[in-house]
Amino acid sequence: MNWDQLRVLLAIHREGSLRGAADSLGVNHATVARALQGAESHLGTRLFDRSQKGLRPTQSGELILPHALEMEKQIIEVERRLTGLDAKPSGTVRVSIPPSFAQGLFMEFLADFTQAYSQIMIDVVATNRFSDLNRLEADVSVRFAESVEDDVVGRRLLTYVIAAFASPAYIEEHPDIAEKQGEGTHWIGWGSDDEWVAKSPLPKASVRHRLPEVFMQAEAAANGIGMAWIPAVLGDKRSDIFRVPNVEARPDRSIWILLHGDLRETARVRAFVDFFSAWTLKRRNQFVM
Repeated sequence: MNWDQLRVLLAIHREGSLRGAADSLGVNHATVARALQGAESHLGTRLFDRSQKGLRPTQSGELILPHALEMEKQIIEVERRLTGLDAKPSGTVRVSIPPSFAQGLFMEFLADFTQAYSQIMIDVVATNRFSDLNRLEADVSVRFAESVEDDVVGRRLLTYVIAAFASPAYIEEHPDIAEKQGEGTHWIGWGSDDEWVAKSPLPKASVRHRLPEVFMQAEAAANGIGMAWIPAVLGDKRSDIFRVPNVEARPDRSIWILLHGDLRETARVRAFVDFFSAWTLKRRNQFVM
């Protein structure tokens, strides 16, 4: 067996399906299927069984997975240490960021960063999932979170505020939103738990629709569907939604810039981290007011 086959087995184990493994590895379904078939043919045993919950490792699969994990750990360690020897600010930096930020303020940052470091290529991973820096899912993670417990290095840049936004027509139609605590209006939701409404400045507003991404919520607000409770730095940059009058903005989560310790001395990574930190803090008022 080779490492490519073991890497596929680990992906199947983590994702529970051939399709999920293919997506996580950035290859097609047929490539994953061939790798699994090749490994099973080489070993002369079945490694995964199908079940209602997806693919589950057989006894043989359970036996081989710890060795595959150990090999993955060693390969990642070698890659990190080799990357850490890089002393020139050029090459690719893989950056994980939330989709809402990727579609908003990050492009302004990227334009400025490109002018300063024309030899550095940024490879963006837009995801709400926290990327595992220890497994090199990204070199740098820009994370919106209350706290960070990963074994990584980095810093908290600032705590941003969220505010209620709606279209001009919606605000005009409901001129006394704050006075009535939202009665007769609607929040645009984002998850199955609506307990946040009771703790919001407009607890009498009801939830209309649930949209998983901030940019979807902002679009819904712009189309007069209701009010969106979103980061002020994103909402304030739009011309089709405005803060709901007399509704106070509130502190939400913090913005963190994180990287694995082995990459601290890598020139291109250090350049990105330092530039992003300085660029963001220079615009602090846009995030906190």
